[in-house]
Amino acid sequence: MKGRAIVRASWAGTAAFGVTAALAATVRGTVAADGALVVAVALFLAGAAVFVASFARAVARSRHDEVNLLGLYFLEGRTAPPAVRRLLLGSLVAEVAIALGTAARRPNTSVVFGILVPVYGLAMCGLWSARYGTFPRRRPARGVTRRPARRGGR
Repeated sequence: MKGRAIVRASWAGTAAFGVTAALAATVRGTVAADGALVVAVALFLAGAAVFVASFARAVARSRHDEVNLLGLYFLEGRTAPPAVRRLLLGSLVAEVAIALGTAARRPNTSVVFGILVPVYGLAMCGLWSARYGTFPRRRPARGVTRRPARRGGR
């Protein structure tokens, strides 16, 4: 499977979030809540950085391929093989479920920062798709001719 490291990293982040968020939601105490907060913020920041990197790579690919956002971040259509799509979107759905469940159990605490974690799962989908995804080749436009660039002010 192409991009196995990306899939593993996605699930590793989801597992770390699941364990720390579940502990923070069930065990009263600042140590568990602080640990969950650190993991949630770290995954959000990592996800934000990966999101930007995946978008930049997709922009570069869009010169030659018809990259679309649903294919890029939600692996829509034939962008990814079914196994990859199932694993990466499964990780994302698990993050959303964990975030909503733990935030509902302990509202008004630091546990609600887990709502930010799905940015990580979405970014991992984007990274896989930007690197390994299958997009149709861009076709040249018909009947469009390029005008020479104008020189001067107008």
